[in-house]
Amino acid sequence: MNSTIQNKKADSLDPHLIKICMIMMVGIIPPAMDATIVDVAVQTIGTEMNSPISMVQWIATAYILAMGITVPFAGWLDNRFSIKKIYIVALCIFLVGSILSALSWDIRSLIVFRIVQGCGAGILLPTLQSAIIQYAWGQKLGSLMAIIGVPMLIVPILGPVIGGFIVNKLPWRWIFYVNIPFSIIALLLTVHLPKTAPVNDKQRPDAAGMLLSSAFFILFILAISELQSSNNLFSLGFLLLFAAGIACFILFVVYSLKTKMEPAIDVRLYKLGSFSASSVLFFTSAVVSTGTLFILPLFFQQVQHETSFAAGLMLAPQGIGMLLTRGAAGKLTDRIGAGFVVIGGLIVTAIGTVPFLFAGPETGKVFLMAALLVRGAGLGGVTIPIMASIYDELKQDEITHGTIVTRILQQIGGAFGTAILSMQFQHYLPQNASSPELVGKAFNLVFVWSLGFTVVSIIPALALIRTRDREASGSKGSAERPAQVDF
Repeated sequence: MNSTIQNKKADSLDPHLIKICMIMMVGIIPPAMDATIVDVAVQTIGTEMNSPISMVQWIATAYILAMGITVPFAGWLDNRFSIKKIYIVALCIFLVGSILSALSWDIRSLIVFRIVQGCGAGILLPTLQSAIIQYAWGQKLGSLMAIIGVPMLIVPILGPVIGGFIVNKLPWRWIFYVNIPFSIIALLLTVHLPKTAPVNDKQRPDAAGMLLSSAFFILFILAISELQSSNNLFSLGFLLLFAAGIACFILFVVYSLKTKMEPAIDVRLYKLGSFSASSVLFFTSAVVSTGTLFILPLFFQQVQHETSFAAGLMLAPQGIGMLLTRGAAGKLTDRIGAGFVVIGGLIVTAIGTVPFLFAGPETGKVFLMAALLVRGAGLGGVTIPIMASIYDELKQDEITHGTIVTRILQQIGGAFGTAILSMQFQHYLPQNASSPELVGKAFNLVFVWSLGFTVVSIIPALALIRTRDREASGSKGSAERPAQVDF
């Protein structure tokens, strides 16, 4: 009896840690919600500000690029200063950017203020992730990731609905005003966060490494954007930007290996099996989730003739499926390791994708929503173990490196997936095709690509199983606890 009680206690998270997670989850909501809401309002903003869509698109692009520039700096800031203080500063920057964006007087001022917002979000999101890992060091990362990932699932479901309501019923400026109460509440709650000491208060900023890593991120995003615009893998603009990105990436790797100071991103971590496999999975899973999420509402609108609002609601089962499996995925990851859970999740994701290979105008909506529920259940079993496994072999001073890598790979993987799947749709769509059946067949072939990326992702997942076996026969690398966490 006593042993049973002890086992239950061992399987449960520290109540203080759960409290910290709940507090920091509030801080995740504003930047996560912002991206989904703003996308809905782009056309309305362009109309009211008398700006062409090519200019208005920079509202989203500038935000993403600002995040890309600041993400590498977040790692140094989190190590050099108290991670709690950086979290507060980042929240304040995002709040100021939201207020200024709501008060913008023309499209140019809005783009500038979106850059301010993006800088805040670029520091805030990796700092949140690193902070929770540091607070939780030594506890069950799978179960922990299942808790802190809840807002990232709920927001994509509610974001488009809230955005649609604001665009239809309120002035567009409310898409930024809505961030203000959440940000203020998150700031007020920081008084309940425990203090943390800097990991290395003498660490100098790796300016060259930060600039090179930011440069290759920006160039890759711009290259993918050009690919999406031209729908041509051999367009001059795409090739030049991609080549420049590759050059910056190679320079960064060489510099990171040779520098004598603490690098912005330590590429030596790729010697660790779980880190390497998880990095590849972060990229491919972003392609599978974000890229397909871009295609799904278009399928419902163009093939099944649903409104944009109805198409958004039909995606809700996928988010619900992810919510339903996250808890179980976290606990299984802690018990049997990430590899088996990821493979199981990928198989379920593939099963939920298969119906869309044959779906057309007459396919039942209830059947497709059930397929999305299954697909979401599979994705919930993929994201949690990947997030936990990338930190498996990292030491305390390497946490921020892992966080930066995850943010960069998620951004590039999502953008790449969206560009590739949309380009394939244009390729398969016959010229002047107006028949829903012909459009549906083009979408069917695009979902074949999504299924292919899902199946290919099983290969790096197998590497996680081998890594788990090696760890079982040796000692785990990440045994350090943070230097100071005052509960």
